[in-house]
Amino acid sequence: MGRWQGRSLRKATGGKIWQRREKKKSEMGTEFIEARLAPTKQLELRTFGGGRKLRLLSSDVANVMDPKTSKVTKSKITTVSGNPADPHFVRRNVLTKGAIITTEIGKARITNRPGQDGMINAILIEPKQ
Repeated sequence: MGRWQGRSLRKATGGKIWQRREKKKSEMGTEFIEARLAPTKQLELRTFGGGRKLRLLSSDVANVMDPKTSKVTKSKITTVSGNPADPHFVRRNVLTKGAIITTEIGKARITNRPGQDGMINAILIEPKQ
């Protein structure tokens, strides 16, 4: 299911803009798919030009980097504790870029876009005591 994007069909004066040609498939966008906190599931999409893109549907693990030691560890996500994109995403455990997650080794902030990359990369902001 795609979503057509483009300019408005009305002029600034309120008049109708008449269609000059048909819509192209390359102008079509996609719906936002929320990456949830659950066992890992991915979806592979074909992109423009024949490339592939992994879309993350759900995940319960993250690659967390400790900025002090520059060491990356794979840790289990327990919950989403904050999300600047939408406060309701916290309640529904939706994983987006910038979301604060609680992991086994402490709190971390997601630095990539899970819906575009197919995985979760995070940076440790508060180690577990």
